[in-house]
Amino acid sequence: MQQNTMVGVDIGTTSTKVVAFSRAGEVLYQQSQEYPIVSLEPGQAEQDPELVLQAALNTLGAVAKWLQEQGHAVDGVSFSSAMHSLILVDADGKPLTNSYTWADSRSHTFADDIKSSAVGHKIYLQTGTPVHPMSPLVKLCWLRKEQPEVFKQAAKFIGIKEYVLHRLFGEYKVDYAIASATGLFHIFEFAWHPDALQVAGVNPDQLPEPVPPTYTFKGLQAADAAALHLPADTPFVIGASDGCLANLASHAVRPGEAVVTIGTSGAVRMMANQPATDLQERVFSYILDKDHFVLGGAVNNGGVALRWFRDTFYAAETLEATRKDQDIYELLDEVAGSIKPGAEGLLFLPYLLGERAPIWDGAARACFIGAGYNHKRAHFLRAVMEGVIYSVNSVVQALEQTIGPVSCIYANGGFCFSELWVQMLADVTGKKVQLTETREGSAFGAAIMGMYALGLLPSLEAAESMIRVRSTFEPDQNTHETYARSYAIFESLYPKLKESFVQLSKV
Repeated sequence: MQQNTMVGVDIGTTSTKVVAFSRAGEVLYQQSQEYPIVSLEPGQAEQDPELVLQAALNTLGAVAKWLQEQGHAVDGVSFSSAMHSLILVDADGKPLTNSYTWADSRSHTFADDIKSSAVGHKIYLQTGTPVHPMSPLVKLCWLRKEQPEVFKQAAKFIGIKEYVLHRLFGEYKVDYAIASATGLFHIFEFAWHPDALQVAGVNPDQLPEPVPPTYTFKGLQAADAAALHLPADTPFVIGASDGCLANLASHAVRPGEAVVTIGTSGAVRMMANQPATDLQERVFSYILDKDHFVLGGAVNNGGVALRWFRDTFYAAETLEATRKDQDIYELLDEVAGSIKPGAEGLLFLPYLLGERAPIWDGAARACFIGAGYNHKRAHFLRAVMEGVIYSVNSVVQALEQTIGPVSCIYANGGFCFSELWVQMLADVTGKKVQLTETREGSAFGAAIMGMYALGLLPSLEAAESMIRVRSTFEPDQNTHETYARSYAIFESLYPKLKESFVQLSKV
């Protein structure tokens, strides 16, 4: 059956995924292609922008070719991408550097200096981006010092999505969402922030022009149209950032509706109808469009903490499960489920990889607190799972203190395969948690934005009919009270241990 389709392109940190959706939001076909992270020294996390470009073009072409063969019409193509990337390009648009990803932390000393200054606090309050090595603001300061000749040669400072779209259309445009994650964009005035530009050492002409997420490119070159199996007049919608669009895909677009994502890392995000920042600098505040703002925080340690525990303390069981073609995580769920909530007084601070929100401390380290002779391996497993949820809850609470109460949580990410872990989220936060059928997150959000931009949806809220809830987890009040007591202790630990973490980092 022939259908009209919207294609969502999600340019991620490790791969690009392209998904074709029907106008009803059903997945028709998808393709993805991975690319490597260059990490030859501590803190380095770069990508070859040409490899990312080719992955985007290859996957888009493969999906469009399939649609063409099936006789489906393409309404348009809309984009999502990871935030905080930075590429220096020359006057011809050729890259002078690799793409520095959000994970590149070599600029951490510059982040510390900026964050401790009065101008740094002002920049956060007006840009909404915490001062951290992830942000292009900090990376620019570092590059200006470490690679001054390359910095001087640069005609433009752009991100990976802008690089891909410039290759196709010859325009340097950046959507408000990506711009608002640079640390260089005034989220209250929708313009580049003069103080941030001065700190970074760049001027507005060296940056892309900020545009709404509905901005649409047209006019593919004949060769590109042929290679992509698309008509030359196919509209390309600039879209937004992956985090903002993931909220849209879960239909968490009303105040009070939060999205919790836990994959390798994790994030909590909530929509608001106006920007807001936190005097304690715990949360980010990004723009989706002029009527929708996404506030939240990302945590470094999500599923990676459970994987670490699995590999370190359940290595034999993992090998045996692999040999029998069984899922080790089902066994871990069963073991953790045998322990009462609260792990009999054992707590885990999950800062294996340092931490972003809400403490923003790269020196923070993981630790178990409260271990007793009665605690067995299963208790430590349960404590790890609970520690990740406590960390997420600290971001939920920071959000509530910044913009108001969370009434409902939509959950996605790999942790959703564990009913035990999702129930922990409901019990720790005391909130109803809903899982949607949507698994394509940011690509689906891009498609929704594309439909809205092209007039196929009257509003972003109108996408609600395309999103279906598949299961709901209600908090157990008794368990919530148990967790509230444990969480109060968890929350008090980091301030007491902060200086010890700094000293340990020097050992």
